[in-house]
Amino acid sequence: MASIAASSAGPDPPRHHCTGVATAYEAGDGNGACLFGPSLDLMIAAMNTTDYETSRACGAYVLVRAANSKTIRVRITSECPLPCAHGQLDLNQEAFAELADLEVGRIPITWQMVSPSTSDTISIKYKTGSSSYWGGIQAIGHRNPVAGLEVKTGDDWLRLPRTEDNYFLSAGGSGCGNSIRITDIYGERLTITGIALRPDIVQSTGAQFARH
Repeated sequence: MASIAASSAGPDPPRHHCTGVATAYEAGDGNGACLFGPSLDLMIAAMNTTDYETSRACGAYVLVRAANSKTIRVRITSECPLPCAHGQLDLNQEAFAELADLEVGRIPITWQMVSPSTSDTISIKYKTGSSSYWGGIQAIGHRNPVAGLEVKTGDDWLRLPRTEDNYFLSAGGSGCGNSIRITDIYGERLTITGIALRPDIVQSTGAQFARH
């Protein structure tokens, strides 16, 4: 059973609006570059490479507004590589159809990240092959985008680098199986204990970032 300790969130980051275009793609079972696995909710999208920021956008909730004033909320589960341009969202067909006919193919939009109400809690998953010699750690089900992940090593915290497939890597296995600390884009930190080093097993923390 995981246990958590939370620190206060910092000030809200700017809620700027991005301008771009929306296109449509067939998301299949909903799994994508973020490697969250299949999704029952297909209101999802792929983020252009610039705004994907080496998977920093993974799990973000985005409010999308079309020129006809229709709006939808989608979750980022994948990356839209070039020729997707800065500001572009590639929406799952089900999501695009809420804004315009699929035959249109491409529409102007504005969008911004939001911090929605949710009953979900955050889970942690170790990557296939993780051990005390090498490990990858992923956070799943977070309300707000994850800005950083650290593992406890002795009396210190080790900040892990993030990869494009949405894992944080400990190249030498340092800290794997120890306490984990995750920070969202608003500066809130959750310290999680009790997560075992069990590759490919989704382990619930019972915790969630605050809404903004």
